Amino acid sequence: MSKVYINKHPLVQHKISRLRDKSTGTNEFRALVGEIAMLMGYEALNDLPTEEVQVETPLETCMTEVISGRKLAVVPILRAGLGMVDGILNLVPASKVGHIGLYRDEQTHTPVEYYCKLPKPIEERIIVVTDPMLATGGSAIDAITQIKKHGGKKIKFMCIIAAPEGLKALEEAHPDIQIYVGHLDRELNKDAYICPGLGDAGDRIFGTK
Repeated sequence: MSKVYINKHPLVQHKISRLRDKSTGTNEFRALVGEIAMLMGYEALNDLPTEEVQVETPLETCMTEVISGRKLAVVPILRAGLGMVDGILNLVPASKVGHIGLYRDEQTHTPVEYYCKLPKPIEERIIVVTDPMLATGGSAIDAITQIKKHGGKKIKFMCIIAAPEGLKALEEAHPDIQIYVGHLDRELNKDAYICPGLGDAGDRIFGTK
C-alpha cells in the first residue's frame, strides 16, 4: 500500500486551524496555504537524491552535498493546487512546474479533465502533486493516472486536508505513491464536502464565490 504521512507538527496544525476559520480573509488564507505547503514540503522532500561536490570555503576546500539528478516537478491540480506551488518553490526554486486541469461535476461529484501539461522528461523526475483538499479522491486518482500515462513514476501527493474516504480510495488506486496529509478530517457529507473541513479551498484562495 501507499506510504501515508499524517502531519503532526504544531505549526502546521496551528495554521490549518486558521484556514478553517470562516472569518479568515482571502489574503491571509492564500498566505497560510503557501506556508503550510512549505512546511509540509520540508518533510516530503527529505529523500531527495544528493551528490558530493567540491566547494572552496573561506578556510579550505571541502566536499559537500547538493541535490542531484533532474529538477523536481511540482504539478498542481488546477485550480486550488496552485496555491501550494510557491511554498514548494521557496524550498526548491529550480523546480519545474506542470499543470493538470480538473473540475468536479456538481451532479456526479466525479472529476472531469480539461488540461494536462508536464515538464519533460517526466519519467526522470520526482513529482509532487498538490491539491489542498482530498475529498472523494477522484481528482487526485485521475491526475496521478494521467501523470503515469505520460511516464511519471516517482510520485508524491500532498494535501492539507483529507477525508478518510478519499485517502482510502487514493491508497487503493495508487499503492506505489507517497501521500502527505496536513490533517485527516472526520468524514464527507452528502454533498461530498470534507467535514469539518474549511469550505471550498479554491474559492477561498482566489476570492471567488
